[in-house]
Amino acid sequence: MAPFSSLPSMELRLGRRELLLGTAAAGFALAVRPVAASTVTTPDRGLMAGWVSVPAADGPVKAYRARPAKGSGFPVVLVVQEIFGVHAYIQDVCRRLAQLGYLAIAPSLFDRQGDVTVLPDIAAILPLVATVPDAQVMADLDATAAWVAASGEGDVARLGITGFCWGGRITWLYAAHNPKLKAGVAWYGRLVGTASERQPLFPIDLIAKLKAPVLGLYAGNDDGIPTESVQRMQAALKAAGSPSRIEVFPGAPHGFHADYRPTYRAAAAAAGWTQMQAWFRTNGVV
Repeated sequence: MAPFSSLPSMELRLGRRELLLGTAAAGFALAVRPVAASTVTTPDRGLMAGWVSVPAADGPVKAYRARPAKGSGFPVVLVVQEIFGVHAYIQDVCRRLAQLGYLAIAPSLFDRQGDVTVLPDIAAILPLVATVPDAQVMADLDATAAWVAASGEGDVARLGITGFCWGGRITWLYAAHNPKLKAGVAWYGRLVGTASERQPLFPIDLIAKLKAPVLGLYAGNDDGIPTESVQRMQAALKAAGSPSRIEVFPGAPHGFHADYRPTYRAAAAAAGWTQMQAWFRTNGVV
């Protein structure tokens, strides 16, 4: 499987130029505009990419799915959104993974509560996201994996998960939830927090229950996730003899992989992406 960096540089430059001209900005959540010139647009040439409907207990869930256009039985990666929903960046992450030979699918996990992509700012988004129960999210991720299995497009015996920010926490939770998961990669998700009825547990509470190894990719200069909480998690993983581990990128801010935002740090993002691929290969998501 070719690395993402091998994609034709001309196509990436064209993608950035289109964004600068405003032709692609419509795909991004309202709260994140204007998008940065560093935004990458991954081509869908050679892919089957677009929205699908996933049957779930409480009604269908829409999901963005990308996979190679030819073949079947691809290794599967569940992609878990940030608080901004399954907007253009998360869709692009799916295409990047598909270009590597995966079936990547991102279910829209807030839709029952509302459409966060049309909300104007984080202040409007956070109250809605707070109403999303972890149990609902776990069930929808299970339903998404079941849809992939039924479709025949992907091989869920080689199932991985990766998530960003809000989705980083969910990645840890899902690794404690699904015994069939092979591996997870959590990008700067909260590790500790105040329990509530909808969000009763945090990753720090679940170390002994992890059913798959998780690689945590965290920022050394994160204004939302205290360094102390990362160190606590690292120490707890070590004390438990867990195969999971955390990599910290010194000086990087929260959201360092999000190329559409000012927090993007190309070197840290590329290094994290490389580590994610290696983690999946090592743990059977290949």
